[in-house]
Amino acid sequence: MTDGDSVIARSPLLPDRHEADFFICDIFDAAPKGDMASMEHPIFSISTKPDRNARRYENGTNFVEIQPSNKGLATVHDRDILIFCISQLIAGLNAGREVGPTVRFTARDLLVATNRQTSGGGYVRLKAALERLAGTRIETNITTGDVEVLDGFGLIDRYRIVRETRDGYMLDIEVRLSDWVFNAIRSKEVLTLSRDYFRLRKPLERRLYEIARKHCGAKLEWKIGLKKLKLKCGSNSSDKEFKRLVSNIVEEDRNHSHMPDYAIEMVDDMIRFVSRGSVPTPLVTVFEGHLPTTAYDMAREVAPGWDARYLEQEWRQWCGAEKITPKNPLGHFLSFCGTWFEKRGRP
Repeated sequence: MTDGDSVIARSPLLPDRHEADFFICDIFDAAPKGDMASMEHPIFSISTKPDRNARRYENGTNFVEIQPSNKGLATVHDRDILIFCISQLIAGLNAGREVGPTVRFTARDLLVATNRQTSGGGYVRLKAALERLAGTRIETNITTGDVEVLDGFGLIDRYRIVRETRDGYMLDIEVRLSDWVFNAIRSKEVLTLSRDYFRLRKPLERRLYEIARKHCGAKLEWKIGLKKLKLKCGSNSSDKEFKRLVSNIVEEDRNHSHMPDYAIEMVDDMIRFVSRGSVPTPLVTVFEGHLPTTAYDMAREVAPGWDARYLEQEWRQWCGAEKITPKNPLGHFLSFCGTWFEKRGRP
């Protein structure tokens, strides 16, 4: 039976392989995060076989060209490694820690967090995924963090097996992310993904979820034509075959409601994603950048009499409402406090 064939009786979702490990694994505190640029554009292959086809995708003035290595293009399942790394770095930023593009982790933690098998085969597939991520080359004018990377680059610059067992299994791995990916992380151009994303069996299901998460978001619904959806998925199938594959996923979702966060429907050649209500609508958008603890004493000097934490809350909400991402958060905050005091004086 090929990927996407007729509806089967079992749940379309993979089993939750590591539920018993949740209480001992700190990594589950880091919610899965995907960068918006590769959720928007077809960076990863959805083929279940090695894909050695170069591709170019254009959307308005934006373009992305992806060149495979001799190992093939990085796949949607290889993306799990990026999601894991992005999640760890965003968790670090939210905790106020300094982060860099190099991430070190244990192989087993990644396998568990992404619902992969921890058998010998799981480690072999993990190494192959790292090779494809490092080997796939990208050229694009799509900016991340308002920075355009003009040189060709890989999704990861390099990986290194820091420690392995006597049998050759990877224990500790070090991954250096590309500037393109790291710029997105620093600017928090990321979205939280459902943990059930890692339970989706089919690459096309995962790609459909990514697209829905990016475009439907917290809205009630979002529609897209089948031909445009095929382009956004990066599918090499014929139009007829792609429609068949999507139709089967729609039918499975109708029977099992297995797609995370969004139901998927098809009417003629239009695809409709409908929110299941599990993605919360943000009540207030706030800037979440880090301030040093000394910021409060400095704020009290420029705005005497005012509660520094109250001023911080006002500043963060104002930055969020105005969609401002200060490059120097401390300087920007103190300037805000000074202007606040000039306009209002002492409380």
